[in-house]
Amino acid sequence: MEDSALPVAAAPARRAKRAAPAPTVTPAPAHLAAVRGPLLGWYDRNKRDLPWRRTKDPYAIWLSEVMLQQTQVSTVIPYWERFLTRFPTALALAAAPLDDVLAGWKGLGYYSRARNLHRAAQEVVSRFGGRLPATAEELLTLPGFGRYTAGAVASIAFGEEAPLVDGNVARVLSRLFEVEGLPGDREREATLWHLATALVKGERPGDFNQALMEHGATVCRPESPLCLLCPVRDACLAFRKGRVDELPPAKVRATPKKLTLALAVWPHAGTLLFARRADAGLFGGLWELPAAEVDEDLPAPEAATRLAAALGTEVKLEGALGTVKRQLTHRDLTLRLLRVSGPQRPTRTPAFQELRWCTPDEASALGMSTAMQRALDTALASGVLRGG
Repeated sequence: MEDSALPVAAAPARRAKRAAPAPTVTPAPAHLAAVRGPLLGWYDRNKRDLPWRRTKDPYAIWLSEVMLQQTQVSTVIPYWERFLTRFPTALALAAAPLDDVLAGWKGLGYYSRARNLHRAAQEVVSRFGGRLPATAEELLTLPGFGRYTAGAVASIAFGEEAPLVDGNVARVLSRLFEVEGLPGDREREATLWHLATALVKGERPGDFNQALMEHGATVCRPESPLCLLCPVRDACLAFRKGRVDELPPAKVRATPKKLTLALAVWPHAGTLLFARRADAGLFGGLWELPAAEVDEDLPAPEAATRLAAALGTEVKLEGALGTVKRQLTHRDLTLRLLRVSGPQRPTRTPAFQELRWCTPDEASALGMSTAMQRALDTALASGVLRGG
């Protein structure tokens, strides 16, 4: 039967958009004032000297906010400095090849951040003349800008009274105002954003937002919070009621899934075969030794058959070169390195965006995940390019 002859189901009725839940906490103005003033004063006296706090450049501030998502400050600082040197403006970033951007991001993880950063820079150039728009509403129209990032850049770089809520802020607000609910609960999230919106109104909104984040990172910590040093202890309902350890409740983390990939280590004339993954999914858009998902205990010859299917050409298994294990946020990753050869060297295949034969030096300039870099190092250490 031709596709056109298939019966067509009636279009489902359009669902009405659910209204945002009402906030469950509405503090008195005096309570808000008892938080805002003391917290700003504490920030002025105690803020860490971080390099992005020494600049007013919206692009540099935006870059820091993107890098700081899911990544510790100490890790971000050298990456931020190197990235700014390499791509000093939105114009420079937009003009750079994606491979160069991903290579500059290598080791930071969560590579979708780098791809969105690159796409957003191109839109900043095409739509806003190379200058970041100054409002959270406009920033939200750019790739990679969620409500948090838009609020952070709009308030810190442009002084807009734009709220933000990240993990640190959510914890501080949950304790100060005794906000119930598990992370991700719609009523809880609505309440937190309602509180952040009320608190940011006033002088120095950017500094106040940073004060909230700084307080959560250094004093109102997830474990062993320093309540005796807290500048807003008297305004904290959780402290007053002995509930600091209860709020917010711990998020239940899913057990990481096991993922095993077979990697093709295919040497030829001092080069190895590399593949660029599709943009979506794990390691999206990054380069790798060509990989195929396999069962953990799949015999090596069958794993080589999976690689042949992915590469679209005949593959001969020459031997196993070892295994690399990595713990990712949501996955236990196992990489099985298989040395292979074949009668024809592949140059393209539908399974990957691009194939390329590279020397180790050329491969060092590719955007590659830390896990794949470890796999490459293991392959090279085996002497595969020396006939080992």
